Amino acid sequence: MKINRVVDLSVTLSADTQVYPGDPVVSLTPHSTIARDGFNLLAVTMGSQSGTHVDAPFHFDDATPRIDAVPLERFIGEGVIVDARDAGPRGRITTAHLAPVVDRLQPGRIVLLRTGWSTRYGTAAYFDHPYLEAEACALLLERGIRTIGIDAVNLDETPDDAHAGVGFPCHHLIAEVGGVIIENLTNLDAIVSEHPLISVMPLKLEAADGAPVRAVAIEHD
Repeated sequence: MKINRVVDLSVTLSADTQVYPGDPVVSLTPHSTIARDGFNLLAVTMGSQSGTHVDAPFHFDDATPRIDAVPLERFIGEGVIVDARDAGPRGRITTAHLAPVVDRLQPGRIVLLRTGWSTRYGTAAYFDHPYLEAEACALLLERGIRTIGIDAVNLDETPDDAHAGVGFPCHHLIAEVGGVIIENLTNLDAIVSEHPLISVMPLKLEAADGAPVRAVAIEHD
């Protein structure tokens, strides 16, 4: 395989990292410095789902695998990009959005929902993102897809005072089959290959509900 290009799909982890409401904020504090200690070292504090991250099934189901027990095959595979940029604020990503790529929905592939919402990262509007409806999620799972990502903070609708949400159905459906979710992706528009290799390898946090990842799309011959 000849690698032609690697596209970074990850947000930067910093004190400015936008987190799901109520989650721990990210803190990167110098612990050691060259001037004082002869080397640089950071003290890092953050939630298990800070920045671009994957959810283990355990995130929504105590009886399912935690992040360090999920097969690594869930985190690497050929990507299928679904164009959902027309969904709009709090719009549903439906089976109609999947129709153009339905023939490519095969086991082992990673579906990335491109909503364009990452351009709103860092603003209040980021939480009014499009989301995957349960029927479309069920279709992906029926086709053997076990890894689904989105360039937004949540695969399901994010509730707030004006929007009650519907109980995170996609999280539950995916957990039931041992699948994983990728959230806070960015830069999906930069992928030009129709068959990129997607890698979202998580930190191996013991018994965790999820972990940050360095998500990339590898364009290759």
